[in-house]
Amino acid sequence: MHALRGFAWLLALQAAGEVISRALHLPLPGPVIGMMLLLVALRWSVVRSPVAECAQFLLSHLSLLFIPVGVGVMTHLTLLSEYGGRIMLVIALSTWAGMAATLWALRLGRDDNDE
Repeated sequence: MHALRGFAWLLALQAAGEVISRALHLPLPGPVIGMMLLLVALRWSVVRSPVAECAQFLLSHLSLLFIPVGVGVMTHLTLLSEYGGRIMLVIALSTWAGMAATLWALRLGRDDNDE
């Protein structure tokens, strides 16, 4: 029951993010705003404890979430054979860009702390 309350918190915060995103016509998607709301809400134990229990449950069954992706890949093998090389290139470049941005942010933060 406690994990179900945590799942309700997750859904409520995502829905609130959707409402805020659409009502204010923000360029951020609703789930991103919901995650920011969750970050703030996790400061209170009334939210943190049930969400932690729900997260443990979801993580223990994480492999089930990959089944739809595997089925999708299998049904679109022709597209993958046609565009697979380009997709891999884009994934590699975006991963390197994310790593570079993280490195830049970490170095920038360390330089600010040295002063």
